Amino acid sequence: MAKTSSYVIITPARNEAQFIEMTLQSVMAQTVLPLKWVIVSDGSTDGTDEIVKKCASEHPWIELVRMPEHRERNFAGKVHAFNVGLAMVVDLPFGIIVSLDADISFDSEYFSYLLEKLHSDPKLGIVGTPFCDGPNGVYDYRFVNIEHVSGACQVFRRNCFEEIGGYHPMKGGGIDYLAVLTARMKGWKTRTFTDKVCNHHREMGTAEKGILQAKFKYGVKDYEFGNHPIWEIARTLYQIQKRPFLIGGFALLSGYLWAFLKNEPGTVPHQVRRFVRREQMARLCNLAGIQRIVSNTIGVER
Repeated sequence: MAKTSSYVIITPARNEAQFIEMTLQSVMAQTVLPLKWVIVSDGSTDGTDEIVKKCASEHPWIELVRMPEHRERNFAGKVHAFNVGLAMVVDLPFGIIVSLDADISFDSEYFSYLLEKLHSDPKLGIVGTPFCDGPNGVYDYRFVNIEHVSGACQVFRRNCFEEIGGYHPMKGGGIDYLAVLTARMKGWKTRTFTDKVCNHHREMGTAEKGILQAKFKYGVKDYEFGNHPIWEIARTLYQIQKRPFLIGGFALLSGYLWAFLKNEPGTVPHQVRRFVRREQMARLCNLAGIQRIVSNTIGVER
């Protein structure tokens, strides 16, 4: 029988030699070690495999799986690599499954902290923490729902992962977002806990493209997932304050508007898009209510 405190980690990795050693050191230093950590090298050609092999030779719970080389890098490929890793652990007695990127680092109690959160609330299906994204720092959770869990490190209760059908291939990205939304639609609680932070060493979405192109593609993805126009404007106003200043926010909005004008049917289910808009409008109403309360309080004090 699977134990709630027993966990496995799966890490798809493609050409991560620059960062993966930090991830390896972080996991090997954990106070609670995983039953198994499968690192799936998705056709890496930069020395990633050699770095992993060295650690695996010293720690039998680390396993490297090599996939054939290929030219294209996309999120559908990441799901395929993840599923290859999942097949290697499916028969183990674990209650928690961790999807971990190969370019992040964290402190030695990171997983024990998240395991305790899952243990304390059986309704929690997915947990994680914020990430520090280079010069942009930690994201402001006024504009990202605290129920969203970053794909850099998603910690799933096994029952939840199996109920949502795991990750679904989406070439343009958003596999982590869809997993979290589907879990909440099925009644699971999902949560980012802000007491801890992991460090993301490559700026999000820039693995094989520039920052502005990445922002543009995020805007396209925002539209595909059903972001309300008012919400997207709020996101844009926030993003123009982050590097690259001004143009990063405009690139995000341009991607959203481009997708809006094309109005092509996407791969995100319609019920998911409706769910996203309902949540966003509720959050915008809450923010507006908080601002009114603050304004009224200041007025009374004066």
